[in-house]
Amino acid sequence: MQIDFISDTVCPWCFIGKRRLGRAMAMRPGIAFDVRYRPFFLDASVPPEGVDRGLYLAARFGADAKLDEAHAVIAAEGAKEGIAFDWAAIARTPSTVNSHRLIRWAETLGVQDDVVEKLFIAYFENGEDISDIRTLSDIADLCGMDGAEVADMLESDTDVATVKREDQVAREMGITGVPAMLFANKIAVSGAREPEVLAMVIDKALEMSGETGPESGGEDED
Repeated sequence: MQIDFISDTVCPWCFIGKRRLGRAMAMRPGIAFDVRYRPFFLDASVPPEGVDRGLYLAARFGADAKLDEAHAVIAAEGAKEGIAFDWAAIARTPSTVNSHRLIRWAETLGVQDDVVEKLFIAYFENGEDISDIRTLSDIADLCGMDGAEVADMLESDTDVATVKREDQVAREMGITGVPAMLFANKIAVSGAREPEVLAMVIDKALEMSGETGPESGGEDED
């Protein structure tokens, strides 16, 4: 089953959603999944060099108390998925164009999932700048890609227009927030839904495709 996972690499709920999708797929071990990660820009106006995160969040979300409350909720949900969000470690809000280019290239080599996971960990748990070419080339190396080649490509404008166009396509599909997931081109789900819900969506998408899986119960989504 093909699952299109539309996300941004600075979206904490996307990190949580990815982990939850992984748990949902583990509930359906008899199904061959093909997860494809697609770009979305939460804020396309962030410049290539990024911006100071404190100033950015204050301008975008307002009062510290409100932001602290939101962070606490996200951290609590992330902890359930084994994610240790470290907000204090994140100094800058980066442009995510380069990270989405890396994800796109990783698909060719079959290492997209690993690259996306390491990008989330680098940013949210380690506070690394995931727009930085050295950071991205190191992640590429860790995932079995050629880091030097990736660095050279990132120095160019290769696929910049392509990932921006994919973001536009997502918006034309009606996607206004992420994570968003499209199951077998049949059912779209928005938000970091619980694994049990996603497992039922998988069942329904199989049913709508005229297929059945060993673990499929054919239940409705809700």
